[in-house]
Amino acid sequence: MRRKKKSIKSRFCTLIILFLAAILASIAYYFFFPDVSALKKTNIKKTSFMEYREKEWQREGKKIKIRQAWVPLSQISPFLVKAVLIAEDDKFWKHEGFDFDAIEKAVEKDIKVKKFKFGASTISQQLAKNLYLSPSKNPLRKVKEAILTWRLEKKLTKRRILELYLNLVEWGDGIFGIEAASRSYYGKPASELGPEEAARLASILPNPRRYNPLGTSRYITNRSRIIYNVMVKRGIVIPQYEEVMTVPDEENKSETPPAHE
Repeated sequence: MRRKKKSIKSRFCTLIILFLAAILASIAYYFFFPDVSALKKTNIKKTSFMEYREKEWQREGKKIKIRQAWVPLSQISPFLVKAVLIAEDDKFWKHEGFDFDAIEKAVEKDIKVKKFKFGASTISQQLAKNLYLSPSKNPLRKVKEAILTWRLEKKLTKRRILELYLNLVEWGDGIFGIEAASRSYYGKPASELGPEEAARLASILPNPRRYNPLGTSRYITNRSRIIYNVMVKRGIVIPQYEEVMTVPDEENKSETPPAHE
């Protein structure tokens, strides 16, 4: 009987060791593969995230096709670029793939509500997830995402990371990339997007299948207005003469600099 118990315990320990070894091996794989340096010049036609969605649609019996068209960063409206950075990753040009202050705040928030959502992802992290992983939020996927993010930041320029992200990120059911999003929602190329359109498109990125930039939900209205106002304050958007002149007198006075003596 004792030998039998020892045998069962031994087998259990062996299974645990094999399981842990498999996990470590799957993590180690992402230190070397895939070849992220190829992204310097190669535009990906279909990401892991797109393939995940296709399987999801197939299971649900939905006949949705992916719409995506590549455009260089120079042919994307500067308003859209700025709006997305404000909405998704305001420290993009400064960090090396991770916004540790935002991560700390997100973890503290998760602990309070006793639910781990693993938020505060940078654009680099989101790109890694879109290219090679899935929407899953389990800890193992986040470890793989961190490794891939580190590698992307080492191999690619910030400009290229941003270009890839804007061309691949999901903007609705079957809509991937800003060119497809711009044409689907506004009937125009991404280069012609105005500031308010850009703010609305940026506002749906946290949940592009739930929200529509043309919608009238309170969330979209408030979030897009916040993004737009930040663009105005930073001088990205210059208000029209009529807009400035309709500001109440009290606000005009507070904005008027004192006269030189």
